[in-house]
Amino acid sequence: MKSINIRPAILIIENQQLLTMKYNYSGQDVYNLPGGNLELGEHLSDALARELKEELGLEIKVGQLVLVGEVYFEERKKHTLHLLFEGQIIDGIPSINPQETSAQSVQWIDIDKLQQINLYPNLSQQIIEYLNNQLSNKYVGKINQQWF
Repeated sequence: MKSINIRPAILIIENQQLLTMKYNYSGQDVYNLPGGNLELGEHLSDALARELKEELGLEIKVGQLVLVGEVYFEERKKHTLHLLFEGQIIDGIPSINPQETSAQSVQWIDIDKLQQINLYPNLSQQIIEYLNNQLSNKYVGKINQQWF
């Protein structure tokens, strides 16, 4: 049986830094764009607001859709549709809620260092293109994602 997930995530940038959540999988540091899986009947923006409140204690404003991409792991029969939205923090200071996430910490990553980290989903190049007004299509297709 295969699994199909819809995962909205948010692009929050302050002072030329991207908000991420740091995880460690099999000894590898992985930096996750905040977001989570959509629940049945939930709107994308509502899912983002819920996830950011639960996991990071933030109230956010969800902006426009930045891009859409897909990750498919044949061997795991797992398919995820990633939807990345612009966002901004309305209230709160991001801090990990260990009851809601296994993330180790909040990490602000310099935009110019995005391609040097393991980002999930692996959209570093597309984010840089978007920020430079060079992203030619919101649908980026298959995301080249390593499994950790």
